[in-house]
Amino acid sequence: MTATAAASAAYIVAGLLFILSLARLSRHETAKTGNGFGIAGMAIALAATIGLATRSISAIGLTLLVAAMAVGAAIGLWRAAKVEMTGMPELIAILHSFVGLAAVLVGWNGYLSVEANAGEQTEVAGNLLGIHSAEVVIGVFIGAVTFTGSIVAFLKLSGRIKSNPLILPAHNALNLGALVAFAVLTVFFVIDPNLALLTAVTALALALGWHLVASIGGGDMPVVVSMLNSYSGWAAAASGFLLGNDLLIITGALVGSSGAYLSYIMCKAMNRSFISVIAGGFGNEGSASTDDRDYGEHTEIDADAVAELLREAESVIITPGYGMAVAQAQSAVAELTRHLRAKGIDVRFGIHPVAGRLPGHMNVLLAEAKVPYDVVLEMDEINDDFTDTDVVLVIGANDTVNPAATDDPGSPIAGMPVLKVWEAERVVVFKRSMNTGYAGVQNPLFFRDNSRMLFGDARERVEDILRAL
Repeated sequence: MTATAAASAAYIVAGLLFILSLARLSRHETAKTGNGFGIAGMAIALAATIGLATRSISAIGLTLLVAAMAVGAAIGLWRAAKVEMTGMPELIAILHSFVGLAAVLVGWNGYLSVEANAGEQTEVAGNLLGIHSAEVVIGVFIGAVTFTGSIVAFLKLSGRIKSNPLILPAHNALNLGALVAFAVLTVFFVIDPNLALLTAVTALALALGWHLVASIGGGDMPVVVSMLNSYSGWAAAASGFLLGNDLLIITGALVGSSGAYLSYIMCKAMNRSFISVIAGGFGNEGSASTDDRDYGEHTEIDADAVAELLREAESVIITPGYGMAVAQAQSAVAELTRHLRAKGIDVRFGIHPVAGRLPGHMNVLLAEAKVPYDVVLEMDEINDDFTDTDVVLVIGANDTVNPAATDDPGSPIAGMPVLKVWEAERVVVFKRSMNTGYAGVQNPLFFRDNSRMLFGDARERVEDILRAL
């Protein structure tokens, strides 16, 4: 078997492992195995690529390749060991930017290797030059949009810039105009590839990527993370076409399509228009929403009183949110769950699809704390059970349990499916303060007669309840 055939066979195996990885990652019970399949597939792909490279590049080139991999692996291991779960969303966003930048560099390299030397002998036949030019400009465009869009997402998620949407005059027209300009430039580039046109496409895409994500508000950032994941996949696929690498095409298509589908699911969970979000808030002209209503007074409670409520309860539902991640309260919550279940109390978790800052955020935290999978239920599975629940503990959640989504047609989150925690007999809300959630919307739940506010650090308050029990 030739080296090329061996590499192709290895790529097929790696591609199958990636598909198995995606299938396994869809369930809690098999996610760890799925992650292992993904690691194995990538290891095989890297080994095959290095083996193939040894036959076509110099010793210096191979040394640089291995050195780059070593540096990248060291940085990856360092960040993986240091990052906290609260920082995972912005880490994912910045990693997406690297994929986008790589696609831009691959596209430019493709132009410099082929179109810039069109008068010389190249590996691309003359009748295929137009197709190659289209691949170059499309790959650069997708990669550049992903690059700057991911940087803005990173800055918003990490709090380095405000999460409010940037609303420029006629911002929808700007986005559409940029797409039309890209289409025109692509046509001209295919007809006459030149440096000026490729530079113009790159600059246009960088600006569009920045504006697209800057125009999306903080409440939609979980969707943006999965959307950029999709963009990075298509950028990788475009690079695969340019490099003639079948595995890169397969991998990019898997990431791109799964990311797009996840974005669609999350948009449905938030009652957002999929097209609107991926188009940078298209249709949102930036009308500000103000809420000066007097919701009344909230009622506070202490840990001892919460413990008494739990002693008398037969059924408890815990609805976690980003605040649980910030407080790193998952281990204390898991211990509280074990304690209550040991006393015969039915304890379950209700997980909103967009709880936290990225899909599956809460599920990962609870799995890390060894909460049994069978008591962690999705919103659709548990929403009808709140009416028969004695106590609901809302730990660090806000927008995902806001009754304004169902009761107030004028609310910015109107129509968004939420966990109907207020239908339970008692609701205890763990919060640091009365501040609004990430979407910037007041929550009437805090002022309801059956709601009590337990202020302070969520982990410390849960530990106080455990001591009282």
